[in-house]
Amino acid sequence: MAKVVVTGGSGMLGRWIVKHFVDQGYEVLNVDTRQPDEPLCQTLIVNLEDLGQTYGALAGADAVVHMAAIPRAGMVPPEVTFRNNVMSTYNVLEAAAGLGINKVVIASSESSYGICFAEHPFGPQYVPMDEAHPQLPQDSYGLSKIVNEATADMFHRRTGMQVVSLRLGNVIPPEWYERFPSFIHNPVERERILWSYIDTRDVAEACELAIKAEGLGSVAINLANDESSMDIPSRELMAARYPEVTDFRAPLEGHESLLNSDKAKKMLGWQPKYFWREQLGN
Repeated sequence: MAKVVVTGGSGMLGRWIVKHFVDQGYEVLNVDTRQPDEPLCQTLIVNLEDLGQTYGALAGADAVVHMAAIPRAGMVPPEVTFRNNVMSTYNVLEAAAGLGINKVVIASSESSYGICFAEHPFGPQYVPMDEAHPQLPQDSYGLSKIVNEATADMFHRRTGMQVVSLRLGNVIPPEWYERFPSFIHNPVERERILWSYIDTRDVAEACELAIKAEGLGSVAINLANDESSMDIPSRELMAARYPEVTDFRAPLEGHESLLNSDKAKKMLGWQPKYFWREQLGN
């Protein structure tokens, strides 16, 4: 039985990842700074900014899913966000390298493109945005994700370790779908994330597929639902909030996502399974 360490497994997304791997029969260790509300496996309280503790937490693992982080800008001072996110990721990859762990998944973010937390707002250069779109953050959170992707590249060059960096869209646990009717007709809501979303259960499956995959090297992959989180056609959303954007790289005839996940489908064999209309029974 393969052993997977999930960092941040007590968090909003992490608990669904832990549940998925437990349900799939893996031996799972949750590594976090607090106990989970619902214990599904052993939890180890660890400071991932300490390399020694990180080594101890990862010892014996076959793979790591690293989700532990300050999850967005503005929660703590920006330098704290940057230090925590960058050092914890470096230490996880350093420890994995030292311990001979060859499969790691890390949480990157659509925020790395810079639109989400920009102090000087700007729009995408084209839509749907794929992984080649420039990453232009104005905040330490988005910057930390870019640094982490570069750190992953470095460890792959040094050790051959496979690291999949998932650029996650807005993560939605099942209990949040009831909130959707409050914003689905308002283009201003969620414009900074290009109206994207991704179900926690779809993220969890992508994490397993990324660990099972072979020969990916170090790769960054967008992960978003195929549809936007809105009940307004995608071209109307763009016309309302980003009228300056003229480079459309897909027909966009309906409610298609403006964050392109084709790479995840091709490299991981992943498909989203949870759609907000179905979850609400619409």
